[in-house]
Amino acid sequence: MSDQSGPATDDDPRPAPADVESEAADPPEAGDGERGDETPAEEAEPTASGTDDSALPPPDVRKYERFKKMDGASYERVNGFLRDRTYITAREWAIARLCADFRTETGVEMTKIGENLPELVPFMTDTYTPQAVNQARYAFEDKVTKAGATFLYGAMSGFFTAEDLDEMMYEVTEVAKFLLEVEGVDLAVADELEAEDRISEVMREVRASSADLRGEEVRCPECGHVHGANEE
Repeated sequence: MSDQSGPATDDDPRPAPADVESEAADPPEAGDGERGDETPAEEAEPTASGTDDSALPPPDVRKYERFKKMDGASYERVNGFLRDRTYITAREWAIARLCADFRTETGVEMTKIGENLPELVPFMTDTYTPQAVNQARYAFEDKVTKAGATFLYGAMSGFFTAEDLDEMMYEVTEVAKFLLEVEGVDLAVADELEAEDRISEVMREVRASSADLRGEEVRCPECGHVHGANEE
């Protein structure tokens, strides 16, 4: 099913969308400690005892290894890294990835994610309600959208040269690649270089096209071709 509701935030909790499981719990309580924007559920730590399989996490949870490289890392450290380089929190990053990985034909398995969050992500220590999971997912999507609009405006505004944009794209790509590698994605060097070249080419096209919109001239630093108002 597709999502029908808009972004939900901790300050403005909204009902879970259609793809949230029907047993969605009560609205989450305010976060505690360092994670001021988190909304952990009532503490209910899933435990395994004896040989009773019913007490163990589901098989797909036990096999999940996306964040295994983060074993031993504290939430504060991960969150600090992201805060310095992105607009998202560690909570939003982890839950957005889980929502993508635990999506089924009928929607996202919000309950499974929330109940098994500490098992799935080493630096998360609390269980979450389905609504808290949903809020974190929408917070991630909202921030990505706003960051994208901010960046694109900067690229189209003429504030930066083509060289500035190349340098900027290199820096942000390095951060994005690092996060992917942490998630277990194996990036080949050849693929990385090809992606960087394609991104650089796209950004030059964006800058040239935006110059046309603004009625300005932009000279290509490689071929000397002039794009803009007086171009025939």
